[in-house]
Amino acid sequence: MLAAGGTGGHVFPAQVLAAELDRRGRAVDIVTDRRGDDYSDHFPGQTIHRIAAATPSGQGIIGKIVATALIAQGTLQARRLIRKTSPAAVVGFGGYPTLPTMLAAITLSVPRMLHEQNAVLGRVNRLIAARVDAIATSFPVTRSLPENDNQPNFVTGNPVRDEVRALAVMSYEHPGLDDPFKLLIFGGSQGASGFSNVIPHALMALPKSYRQRLCVVQQCRQEDLEFVRRLYVKNDIQAETASFFDDLPDRLATAHLVIARSGAGTVSELAVAGRPSVLVPYPHATDDHQTRNAEVLSSAGGAWVLPEAEMTVERLSQHLAKLMDQPDLLKNAAEAAHGRGYPNAAGLLADVVEALAANKLDGRARA
Repeated sequence: MLAAGGTGGHVFPAQVLAAELDRRGRAVDIVTDRRGDDYSDHFPGQTIHRIAAATPSGQGIIGKIVATALIAQGTLQARRLIRKTSPAAVVGFGGYPTLPTMLAAITLSVPRMLHEQNAVLGRVNRLIAARVDAIATSFPVTRSLPENDNQPNFVTGNPVRDEVRALAVMSYEHPGLDDPFKLLIFGGSQGASGFSNVIPHALMALPKSYRQRLCVVQQCRQEDLEFVRRLYVKNDIQAETASFFDDLPDRLATAHLVIARSGAGTVSELAVAGRPSVLVPYPHATDDHQTRNAEVLSSAGGAWVLPEAEMTVERLSQHLAKLMDQPDLLKNAAEAAHGRGYPNAAGLLADVVEALAANKLDGRARA
């Protein structure tokens, strides 16, 4: 049984794990909240159960009381569901939508584990981390893990979609000094002013010979699309803009450089694909986890971290010009990023889940 819900960052790893377990002949039940309806088509062949859940964070007194009541209701629903389905193991992927199911598994003493996508253990995972049998992490160093020598921790990586896994065997081709420079920009839905304003103006500030080499693909918020498109057209910069690209792995395959936020999924995909990046952590992320995620790649030489507060037109433009002038920097960063990837994360995580279900956790993949 997999408990996942809320945002795609929690749901997508569960989706990939469910597919891997299905390939192994394992029946998988998915437990989510009402928001899981947005992702129900990501779980073909799996039975999806919806229970009550809520997030007390950021709520007033009344909101917290209502959220607590919904979590209690969801826990009772999850207990009934667990008794009915008798799962061999329960896996939680973090976020408040998974809390009722994990609480039910704890109270019923069902084998249970967590998967943490970020480099900092999330708040819900921290609440229950000491009460689970194992924790799987996406990175070798994860902050806020419980200090428990009897609880195994496994570094499995963060499962990524098959289209990105396929890029792991595709070598990175850095551009020549006169070649088109393919720049992929996405993740601007969070605090989009820097992405929709600073980045285009930084490209406009490049010398004309540099601008003429650019081939930009930029994902923007719907309300910013026309503004960004006009900036590029006015400055003769070849660019394709859209609010969503359903072929993002294909775009990633051909990109020479990526500018993006540093959510767990993005960092994991950049590492598996082995693509150099400029990462701009979302400054309001809980526990500043996006900065910690970005540091996983930057500490290895696989990315450059640019805090949003320091992302000025001048600084970004100068950095891009340097990278366009020195493509070996991009090549080295691509190799370093690739070294941090876990293309078989789904398989490693499935191994841990099966070992948990069989009561055979032996620590072979431990952190």
